[in-house]
Amino acid sequence: MALHSSSSLPKEQEETPIYRAPCFGRLLYAPISPAFPVWLNRTIRTFRPDLLHLHLPNTSAFWAMAIPAARRLPWIVHWHADVVASTIDQRLALAYRLYRPFEQRLLATSRAVIATSPPYLEASTALASWRERCHIVPLGLNPARIADPDPAARTRAESLWGTTRFRVLAIGRLTYYKGHDVLIRAAANLENSRVLIVGTGEHRERLTALIQSAGLGERVRLPGFQPEADLNALLASCDVLCLPSLERTEAFGLVLLEAMRFGKPVVVSDIPGSGAGWVTRQAGHGLLVPPGDAAALAAALCALQHDPDRQQTLGRAGAAALREQFGIEPVAAAVAALYRRVLAPARLSPPFPSRERGVGDEGRGMKHRQHPE
Repeated sequence: MALHSSSSLPKEQEETPIYRAPCFGRLLYAPISPAFPVWLNRTIRTFRPDLLHLHLPNTSAFWAMAIPAARRLPWIVHWHADVVASTIDQRLALAYRLYRPFEQRLLATSRAVIATSPPYLEASTALASWRERCHIVPLGLNPARIADPDPAARTRAESLWGTTRFRVLAIGRLTYYKGHDVLIRAAANLENSRVLIVGTGEHRERLTALIQSAGLGERVRLPGFQPEADLNALLASCDVLCLPSLERTEAFGLVLLEAMRFGKPVVVSDIPGSGAGWVTRQAGHGLLVPPGDAAALAAALCALQHDPDRQQTLGRAGAAALREQFGIEPVAAAVAALYRRVLAPARLSPPFPSRERGVGDEGRGMKHRQHPE
């Protein structure tokens, strides 16, 4: 959740203040933060924003409907993902029955909704009733915020890769929809290679058992959480980044932009109704495979393994796409334009016409960096 004010910050403050409410674990992937409404109310009274920018899915955002100071403000809802009724984790279908009334009420009260890709908006049943106020503003990345790796980090990365000739990197929480088991099965058909799956999560033991049972202990490693410097070094030194996710819970794939930052090709699951395949097509920096198909994933990785020139061509395309389409500047401009529209006189208030062709009105193109937990 973000609060935005047109008034200037105090002179002694050089950056926007950030308030972090403590969390006490998670319930079905949702953080539990009982102090959040207290912090939200206090921050609104201190900061005196002109609007609220709410990020969903996020159960804490629902507190805005119960706080009078928040209800007096216009809201923009940034829609990062549906709460997908997963066929893998079926508990979510039941939980969504409780979540949906609050979600829909929040959407009904919003002045505008930001969706991060045309395919995701088109496939979203949750947004179906609110299409007229939806705007496409994809996620963006400021490459200057991701530093080149220092020599020490490069050395640590090389020790993880070993002497392998083909290096496949996956980054993300070890959870139900990420498809890491598919990547592990695909790795059985990749000779002279090593796969690193970076992150932590509730599926680590299951994935470890799969690696051991397949006899892939030398080819596939789970190095756990890596600090930012080491993560940058792994991205800089891999041959390809793989995003093998299975469901629309993978709504966009910000890690694909991080691969662009280092000029790396990608192999991505083409999930129906997800933005991940759309990002890859827009950038032209990778290969797409059917989700859950280990044989197709192995074939795509093998194709890149044996074609270094294609690796370089796709990597260059990604770097160009980050400069021209997915950089933070067009994203910031589009969001700022939407703020101005929401804060304009009542005659310009929503319903807004849907804009499904790109970033805002100013041009085409495509949050802060995410690390595996």
